[in-house]
Amino acid sequence: MPAVTVDDLTVLDRLKTPGLGDTVRPVKQLIDAPKGYEGEGFPVRRAFAGVDLRDLDPFVHMDQMGEVEYAPGEPKGTSWHPHRGFETVTYIIDGTFDHQDSHGGGGTITNGDTQWMTAGSGLLHIEAPPEWMVQQGGLFHGIQLWVNLPRDAKWSAPKYQDIRSGQVGLATSADAGALVRVIAGDLGSTMGPGSTYTPMTMVHATVEPGARLDLPWEVDYNALVYVLSGEGTVGDEGAPVRMGNLAVLGAGDFVTVRAAGSQDSRTPALDVLVLGGQPIREPVAWAGPFVMNTKAEVLTAFEDFQKGRLGTIPSVHNAPTTLTTTED
Repeated sequence: MPAVTVDDLTVLDRLKTPGLGDTVRPVKQLIDAPKGYEGEGFPVRRAFAGVDLRDLDPFVHMDQMGEVEYAPGEPKGTSWHPHRGFETVTYIIDGTFDHQDSHGGGGTITNGDTQWMTAGSGLLHIEAPPEWMVQQGGLFHGIQLWVNLPRDAKWSAPKYQDIRSGQVGLATSADAGALVRVIAGDLGSTMGPGSTYTPMTMVHATVEPGARLDLPWEVDYNALVYVLSGEGTVGDEGAPVRMGNLAVLGAGDFVTVRAAGSQDSRTPALDVLVLGGQPIREPVAWAGPFVMNTKAEVLTAFEDFQKGRLGTIPSVHNAPTTLTTTED
């Protein structure tokens, strides 16, 4: 799991630990994400399945894509499909993904890179492995997160942020036993590069065996801990978690994660994605690739898509041209 690594964690800024009067957030709900398939058939875990949208707000959906070792000819992506009313955040941990949208955004992301696409008023886009990866195969692992937009931003012009791995903010725990990558938001003096409509924090942390990680967390944010790999515990109560588990946390000032002292040889550390944001607290009407405030707005989005108002597929030699309404 490369993403971004640092040889000497002691050179990084250290996060503060809970003090007198601080509260470590307790575990409110623990789920095991079910497995499924997305796009043209790549494996995913539905990280938020079974969680009330009120506990997820401002997020609505997240897939862990892979981890999968593709044989030659096996890598898969999506075909062209629409989005309106929210943002997709695609974070690649291992492997390579190409992205293109009908507004001219796009590029290639690989280990530790993030593509942050604001669909806003609507667009078409496609995500797929590059041709060389299809031919060769290889390891693929990533996350796609859907971030809701508040009512007054749902009709904003689409835009695209290309966040390179070298731009990610880096910090470590008090004992230098964890590498903390801040993709969006801030933790103490460490800032993430992602620009967001709704205040939020997105962190990928690698916690060494036996180490404890305390993350200072905004009290008015929600908090979610998703285990990418390894085993450990969450909260002062020590709720056990392992790969594919999501912990929904209650109120407090800190998120606390501990890595088990013994990890298996394939995943030598505990890797977690920690998410939180300021709830939007607006009605959510969600169907397929559209996240709006009312059912009427969703129906309008489908009509606009069917009538070609969300954009046209750019002319690209040999590009797939079938339009779909899959969730990614």
